[in-house]
Amino acid sequence: MNFCTWENEKFKDFFKPGKYVCVKCGHDLFSSNAKFKHSSPWPAFSETLRPDSLYKKPETATAFKIHCGNCKHPLGHQFLGDGPKGGSRF
Repeated sequence: MNFCTWENEKFKDFFKPGKYVCVKCGHDLFSSNAKFKHSSPWPAFSETLRPDSLYKKPETATAFKIHCGNCKHPLGHQFLGDGPKGGSRF
């Protein structure tokens, strides 16, 4: 499933098994196993598929801007403490 910031809403309630990849270059980003329901209008993930899946740039004390780890395409944010069991939400 391709993942890009302006089409995120169509994947909010999509829970079929698979992986989410960068729409720009196809780099692996997230697994459907890490997807969870959240009140935001975008899909939510608790962890990345691999350590090099994302490039993160600090934005605030509790948020990072995230980009594809391969092509640096902007993807959204990582919010610390807003995921399952107080973990991250991407």
